[in-house]
Amino acid sequence: GAGDDTRAWGPPFLQRPDGSRTGESGYYLICNRGKRSVTINLKSPRGQALVRQMAREADVVLENFKVGTLDKLGLGYEQLRAENPGLIYCSITGFGQTGPRATQPAYDFMIQAMSGMMSITGEADDRGGEPMKIGVPMVDLITGLYAATAILAALARRSQTGEGEHIDMAMLDVGVTLLANQAMNYFLTGKVPPRRGNRHPNIQPQDVYRCADGDIILVVGNDGQFRKLCEALGHPEWANDERFATNAQRVRNVETLSAMLREDFARRDRATLLEQLDRAGVPCGPINNVAEVFEEPQTLARDMLRYVDHPCGARVPQVASPMRFTEGELPEMVAPPLLGQHSDEILEELGYDSAAVQALRAAGVI
Repeated sequence: GAGDDTRAWGPPFLQRPDGSRTGESGYYLICNRGKRSVTINLKSPRGQALVRQMAREADVVLENFKVGTLDKLGLGYEQLRAENPGLIYCSITGFGQTGPRATQPAYDFMIQAMSGMMSITGEADDRGGEPMKIGVPMVDLITGLYAATAILAALARRSQTGEGEHIDMAMLDVGVTLLANQAMNYFLTGKVPPRRGNRHPNIQPQDVYRCADGDIILVVGNDGQFRKLCEALGHPEWANDERFATNAQRVRNVETLSAMLREDFARRDRATLLEQLDRAGVPCGPINNVAEVFEEPQTLARDMLRYVDHPCGARVPQVASPMRFTEGELPEMVAPPLLGQHSDEILEELGYDSAAVQALRAAGVI
C-alpha cells in the first residue's frame, strides 16, 4: 500500500493549500507527471491476470524489478510475449540480466562509484579533493533516456518485422558509457585519468575563474576562440606565444596559462567581463544557483518553469520538457498521480463495470 519508494524520499513534501502535508515528496513529483496510477497486487493470481490483460493491448512494458522476480509471478518477457508477440518489454536493473551481480540491487550513487564516474569528479588530490558524485542522479536520468531510445528503436524494428523485443538495460553499462572521452584517454595512454576539478582534460582554457566580485566559467573550444579571448583581454600577444598557439600546447602548459588568466581576471568586474567576452564571441557564463536558473532570462524565454493542478488542490511547479517541435505540440502537463488514483478508470477501460471493480478491491486484488 505504499507505492513507489520515491513517494517517501523527502522532505520536502507537497503541502495542501491548508498547509497539511500530502504523501508526495519533491523527488516523486519531479519524476512522475503525466502518468496514471493503478494499484495491483502482483502476488494475487487475479492481479497477475489483470497485468496480462493490460499487456495484451500494450505496445511497451517497462519494469525495474530484480532479475527473475516477474518470471516467478508469470509476468516475465517470455510469458507476456506468448500472449502479445509484438510486445516491447524493457527491463531496467542495476547490473543487467546476466553477469555475477545480476541479482543484486543498485542505486545511482552506488553506480556512479562503480562505473568510475566518481574517480574523475571532484577536486584534484593535491587540492585536498576526494571522489565526488554528481549533484543529480545522473545515471538514473541517462538510463531512462537510453531506455527510451532503445524502445523507439525496437518499435521501429517492429514496424518492419512485426517482432517484439526484450531490452536489457543496465545502469552500470550506462555509467561506463558516460566515461566518454575519459575512457578513451585511458585506452590511448594507459594512464588512469585523475580528478581535475573543473579543468577539462583535453581542451584549454576551460575552467572556473574568479573575478573581483564572483566566479565565471570560460569554455574556449578552439584556437580561434582563444585568439578572440586574448584580444578581448587586451593581450593579443598571448595567442602568438608558442606555449599557447594551439590547443595541444595550451593543454601541456595549462598551469602557466591558468595562472596568467587568474591574475588578469582577479582585477576585473564579472558583469563587465562577461559582456566583453560575449561580444567577442568567447563562450563563457556565470555560475547560477538553482534560484538564479529560474530567473535567467533565457530560461524564462523558453518557458521552462510551468505549473500543474494537483488533485490535493495545490499548484505544483514543474520543470518543462526540453523538447520543442515545429509541427507538433507536447501534450498538456498532468500532475503526478496519487497512489491508485486511476485504478477505477483504467479497469473500466479494460471492460470492468463498477461492481466488478469494487469486488476486486474488496478481495485485495487492487
